[in-house]
Amino acid sequence: MNNKPKPDDRSDNVEKIQYNINHTIHNMEAAEDTMARTDSEKTRKEVQAKNERREVALDAMRKEIRDEARDRENGYK
Repeated sequence: MNNKPKPDDRSDNVEKIQYNINHTIHNMEAAEDTMARTDSEKTRKEVQAKNERREVALDAMRKEIRDEARDRENGYK
């Protein structure tokens, strides 16, 4: 049996991270629509809290995409 791990292929990381950023922004916008349409204060608070967590995640993804883009330019050394 050959149990060698697959080689690290980071060639499409920037695109994957950008997809995740776009998807997260879309979810935030949909959540904003939900907050605008609901009369429930509880739902509004829950959605707002989720969007705050998404904002933290976006900040991390943006940092990661910068790092990956820089590494790509440097040949992943």
